[in-house]
Amino acid sequence: MKVTRIEALSSNRSRVYLEDASAFVLYKGELRRFRVREGEELAEQDCRRILGEVLPRRAKLRAMGLLQKREYTVEELRRKLKQGFYPEDVIEEALSYVASYRYTDDLRYAEDYITSQADKKSRRRIEQDLMAKGIDRETLLEAWQRWQDKGGFQDEQEQIRKLLCKRQYDPEKADVRERQKTYAFLMRRGFSQEAVSRALRSEDFFD
Repeated sequence: MKVTRIEALSSNRSRVYLEDASAFVLYKGELRRFRVREGEELAEQDCRRILGEVLPRRAKLRAMGLLQKREYTVEELRRKLKQGFYPEDVIEEALSYVASYRYTDDLRYAEDYITSQADKKSRRRIEQDLMAKGIDRETLLEAWQRWQDKGGFQDEQEQIRKLLCKRQYDPEKADVRERQKTYAFLMRRGFSQEAVSRALRSEDFFD
């Protein structure tokens, strides 16, 4: 396989492009070790070792290193590995490896996130956050159910009341502009239109 281009990414890392349009990143010492030179053939056995040993090992170590610092969803971890320019099959191998040890578990991640945020954010906002992290709808619903089965309960009206008190919102003194600003603020937090409207027009809400 011919090496068509070598692109320097840093002082010691380069991205290697092959004639079949595939690419991967090697360190300076690895370029020497496998005799990778632009415009020259890369020996088949060296190519197999790079793709089958060097990169998978590095991707697994990278994934493990990330997970030691904090928990990631599978999709978040995939995005991180893509930033390292690992080939797709290498990424999937690394993800399967960490999943086999249960270092990644989207259902557990979603349930833990709900538990930590349920008294701070609306359900809609929590779901938006988790979906942005790559959690699918089915996993999301199962996580909510597990959380509720363990006694989890969310009082969004109380959340709204606390937020309005923190903003020192007074329904008796608020003019149209203040009501509009507060309405927009609460909607951005993911609360329903009905809940927000009820809160803003109710003086008893603050008793």
